Amino acid sequence: MRGWAEKVAAGFTFALKLPEDLSPAGDTAPDPARLALFCERARLLGDHLGPVLIQLGAQTGPERWEGVERFLAALPQGMRWAVEVRQRAWVGPKLLELLRRHGLALALVEGRWLPRDQMIDLAIHPTAEFAYVRWIGSGQRLEDVGHVQIDRERELAVWAMALAALGARVGSVYGYFSNQFQGHAPASTRAMQKLIGQKPVEATALAAQTSLF
Repeated sequence: MRGWAEKVAAGFTFALKLPEDLSPAGDTAPDPARLALFCERARLLGDHLGPVLIQLGAQTGPERWEGVERFLAALPQGMRWAVEVRQRAWVGPKLLELLRRHGLALALVEGRWLPRDQMIDLAIHPTAEFAYVRWIGSGQRLEDVGHVQIDRERELAVWAMALAALGARVGSVYGYFSNQFQGHAPASTRAMQKLIGQKPVEATALAAQTSLF
């Protein structure tokens, strides 16, 4: 991990995802010692460590509330954590209060699991000092991911307004596009950069990708 940190530019952050077997979405209770080891290794990234995503998949519903609540309350301090849910029944005041109490961000997701309007509305109710947004897509599987194939101009415009609302309420907003959102994540990123008034990062301006291994 130290090697990774040494190979990337200043200001670059790694967004990690907690392995399922270390999360409350797994079939068994996560091992605290293994979670502690994960965090110890992640911290080796230093200033390059971004938020860590805890994903509660579509098979994990509010019937597991008690286990999820215990897990989130016991998360190591000093790291930024975001929680993604994929069942609508999770989203409500009870979850938002829990996340806010522990300074955890609710991942706002453009996908097929949760209504877009609900995600957009939550942009004015952040639960942490940072925000975490994912643009995944509708579930249509794209094999060729070298160019834009789906027009998402309307969705991007709506999300640009949501990002403005988030930016006024939190210190940092972390956003991640999937290739499945439009067909080419870099193009989606550049489109969003234009909409929010940032200078797009063109591929021609980038150096050759660094190998981490």
